[in-house]
Formats: sequence, structure tokens, C-alpha cells
Amino acid sequence: MNHASRLLASTVALLFPVLAAAAEKPAPSPEEQKIIAYVDAHAGGFAADLSTLVQIDSATENLAGVKKVGDYFVREFSALGFDARFAPLPESTKRAGHFIATRTGPQGKRVLLIGHLDTVLPGGNYRQEGDIARGSGTQDMKGGDLVMLYALRALQATGALEGTTLNVIMTGDEEAPGDPIEVTRRDLREAAARSDVALAFENAIGTTATVARRGIVSWNLEVQGATGHSSGIFSAAAGSGSVYEAARILTAFHDQLRAMDGITCNPALITGGTDVTLEGTKGTTFGKTNIIAQRTLVKGDLRYLSAEQLADAKARMQAIVAKHLPRTSATLVFERDTYPAMAPSPANYALLAQLDQVSHDLGFGDVKAFDPKARGAGDVSFVSPPLPALDGLGLRGEGAHAPGEFGDLSSAPELVKRTALLIYRLTR
Repeated sequence: MNHASRLLASTVALLFPVLAAAAEKPAPSPEEQKIIAYVDAHAGGFAADLSTLVQIDSATENLAGVKKVGDYFVREFSALGFDARFAPLPESTKRAGHFIATRTGPQGKRVLLIGHLDTVLPGGNYRQEGDIARGSGTQDMKGGDLVMLYALRALQATGALEGTTLNVIMTGDEEAPGDPIEVTRRDLREAAARSDVALAFENAIGTTATVARRGIVSWNLEVQGATGHSSGIFSAAAGSGSVYEAARILTAFHDQLRAMDGITCNPALITGGTDVTLEGTKGTTFGKTNIIAQRTLVKGDLRYLSAEQLADAKARMQAIVAKHLPRTSATLVFERDTYPAMAPSPANYALLAQLDQVSHDLGFGDVKAFDPKARGAGDVSFVSPPLPALDGLGLRGEGAHAPGEFGDLSSAPELVKRTALLIYRLTR
């Protein structure tokens, strides 16, 4: 063999593993290529649809506005062949209701798609600066709702919705859930019971998806102490007073709970004095600097990654409260969980691997798991567990719950394609 032949042979040997790997790598099928082409051809309408939705003021308490957004999706999903409706909640919940859409078929997994209609701040303030769309709900989560809708439009246009089972719910009170939670999340849980897997469309964060979210529970601390002239504090007769006891408890919460990975404990409101109240988000206090504070009230929240971690944190907090400074007493009461935790289950990571494969097949690269400690509570936590689930599939952006909120319109085509192909593969 001459030098040129040997060089050719060695080059082929070196390239063979690369060529073989390329041959084995999944690529979008011809059917998927049609879906991708549809998204590319219709991506230009995303900004106009987002403008329409954001111009509707659907802050949670604006019941008419929430319903108006729901009615928009009733029209759009009905056009895609879904049985779509707006389901009002009882008037006693002080919430508007939810958008619900379904279609049934015999093939593949039954997929639950989750969004929400409401915003924290009033809407009607849409403005666009190039690829940046500003306004309440642009990324949390009217932009995410549209990522879902545009993916379904692409699937419907290419015939890929035929034979599938999809359950869609967009809650009308995600930002401030109505009470009782058993009523306001009943429709969501019933939809989950008819599904095998869940996808939620809170805003995407970089090139990640959410496999876990922390739960949240509120707590109330009431501290009593002996009152009297301030000169007597620290004495055996007067003791330490309620404010010192509250400070001892909160300091111990801080020192012990911050060492638990995934736990945060926030004392949000506090009043102390001789005559105090603390109701909802407001409190009053009366006292003088020469009087020992008799009563201190504190309200806060506790966030956690799992039921086991919640039980551990609660036990630690109660043990801290049980130790008293002289002539003081305290009680700690936990309210029911507002949002449960979405545990980082193996099934959720397996679903993430499917999304990651879709992303690679589309040429977009890795999709990694987002740190659940950096994400708030969400509706997906009501269904996962038991369902395998992913969240964070919506529009990229920043500034949620603040006047500077914006969505990145340039990310929409990528995210719509990812969603469409993931749904397509799940429902084959």
C-alpha cells in the first residue's frame, strides 16, 4: 500500500465513528418536517396575537377580563377541533373560572397542557421594541399560552392531531388562587385524571425546563409575654417580653432552616406591642417605649421541595417555638398548603430527556433541568406527582410580576417547534 492509500485508509478509519454516529442520530421525520415548515411560515403572527391578549386587562381580580381572555381561547381551540369552553367558578370563590378544552382519540399518550389566563398586574399596556414585547403577561404567561396554541395549530394543519387525546386547562386564578383550593383546582385535577403526562407553559428560562417546583405553606406565629413597666424587663417578675421571644424564634428559624437545601422561610409581616392585630396583609399596633410588649404576631411562608422535607421543617420549627424565654409563650400554626411541591421524580427527568432529544434533532442543543430552588410555585404541582411533567415551556423573557415584564419574541419559533414535536412524539 502506497503512502496516499495508507493516508486515505487512516482518514476513513478516523471518520467512520463520526459518520456512524451521524447516521444513528434521530432527525425530524418527513411528517415532523411539515410541522416545522408550518411553524416557520406562520411565526410572523405571534406578536400580533400576543398584543391582542396583553391589551386585555386580566389581572386575577378582574373577573370580566379573565373571562374575555378565556373566550379568546374558546374561539381559537374550537377552530382546531377541540371541545372548548369557559368553566365559571362559584361566585363565593371570588374568581372568574378556567378555560378547558379537550379532544379524544385512541393513539399515544394522553397529554395534559397547562396554562393560565390571569396576570399579577393590570394589562392593556402592550408595546413592542424590535423582538422585545413589553407588558403584563407577555411572558407570564400569555406568551406561554400562545406557544401552546401555535404548536397545536401546526399539528392540526399537518393532520397530526388526528387520533390524539389532549386535555387543555388554563386556570383563571394562578397568580392568586381562589378559596377553597379544593374547588378552584378541581377542574385541573379532573383533567389530570384523564391524562398520562403533563406539559406546563410558564416562561422558559434560558435553555432549561422545569422538572421540580417548590411547594408553599403559610404560617402564623403568636407570642405572649408579661407586660409592665419597661424598667422591669429581664427581671424574674417581668421576664423577657413578647418581642424578644419572637426575635429568638425568628433567629432560630433563620439559623436552622437556611441550612436545609431547598427550604426557605420568610417572616413577611410582624406587629408587636401592648395591643396588636394582624389580619390578611394589614396590621395595627399600639404601645409605648416604657411598656413591655405583651403580644407579637408574625405571618410568613415556608417553601419546600418534598412532603418529607416539609414535615422535617415543620418539626424543627415547632421544636424552636416550644423553648421559651422567661414568662413568655408562643404558638405556631401552619395553614393548609397553598401549592404542593412538584417533586423531581425519575419520570420527570425521563420526560426532560425526550425534550432534550427533540431540541437536538431541531439543532437547538441541550435542554437542562432548571434549579427548583430558583422557581416559584405553579399549577403543574397539583398534577405532578403522580403525572410525569415538565414546566417552563413558554416564552422566554424577564421581569414577571413587575412593571418591566417583557417577552423575547425571537424565542417563539424555537419554543413552538420544540413543543409541537414533543407533543407529536408523545402522541404517536
